[in-house]
Amino acid sequence: MAQTADRFLLTKLSRAGFVAFIAITLLGALLGQPLLTAVAAAAAGVVISGRTFHTNRARQPWPLIQRLFFLALVMLLLSGFVLGPWALTHWLYAVPLAAFSLFPPAAAMALVLVVTVLAMAGVWWATGLPDRHQMISAFLLTLLLSALLVFLREYKSRQLAPLRRTDELTQAASREYLSADLHKEIQRSEREGTDMSVIMIGLDTHLSDNERDEDIRSILPRIGRYLHSQLRDFDTYYRVADLQFLVILPGIGTNNALGRAETIRTGLQTLLESHGMGLTVSTGIAGLNIGDDADSLQQSAAHALRRAQQQGGNRTQVYSAWSQQGQGMTGQERPAS
Repeated sequence: MAQTADRFLLTKLSRAGFVAFIAITLLGALLGQPLLTAVAAAAAGVVISGRTFHTNRARQPWPLIQRLFFLALVMLLLSGFVLGPWALTHWLYAVPLAAFSLFPPAAAMALVLVVTVLAMAGVWWATGLPDRHQMISAFLLTLLLSALLVFLREYKSRQLAPLRRTDELTQAASREYLSADLHKEIQRSEREGTDMSVIMIGLDTHLSDNERDEDIRSILPRIGRYLHSQLRDFDTYYRVADLQFLVILPGIGTNNALGRAETIRTGLQTLLESHGMGLTVSTGIAGLNIGDDADSLQQSAAHALRRAQQQGGNRTQVYSAWSQQGQGMTGQERPAS
């Protein structure tokens, strides 16, 4: 619930910030301040293209658009040293934190270093800026505090990583543990000479544009509880994407995994229909073969799921290494013997 509350609060803050930046944009236009108008508009673009503004902003091309807005904002702020007004240069204090939230650490550090050098040069050589010494010290202090906050965030993330075994929304195991757990199961299966299969489960959201993202996400906790009820104590399931899950079935070959997958698929279909959602479910199955590792087995299951969805969805597809042209099976069909 804590993560849900954080997301809710960040969404409200993002939308309030967007409204504030739009108001500043309009005010700058009314006052005849083109640079202020452009800076506020770029800041509004950074906010509205972020995933805290709306959940679908996490998918491309939104992250790229957000970064382009941010780079435009930085260039506009740096031009304030030449064009004025000087008050705009104080917006640079927020650049380090924003850079580390939008870019990988290495890229963010390089960007912050370039901005710092240019800002220091602009402040030092600017004429008519009486408080430039105070501004330089304030900017360096802000930069130091930003670096401290980034360090504390990374330290906290690494300290809490072992506790994030499960996804809070669905209670599925976290994706970060999937490869290691799957590798252990493969080793156990090869050592004991037993079968093993994996099932990739995905909602066919591409087949229905009528369901809102909020409605789909609201059903995810029930999907997680249903999957938990259908698995054995030693089976494990993972949330590998927003609307995709992977199930590890030790000791089960692909023929038996097909029956399990169909039971899960039809059960999830009934669950979705009971909540008035016109979505279908597809599953992809891959069995452990000689030479498979954790990555290849995941890729096989993902390929089978993708194949099932490409064939119209609402079906199960079994991956075959020797033939990828087999037809997907719906709940009424049985695998060929």
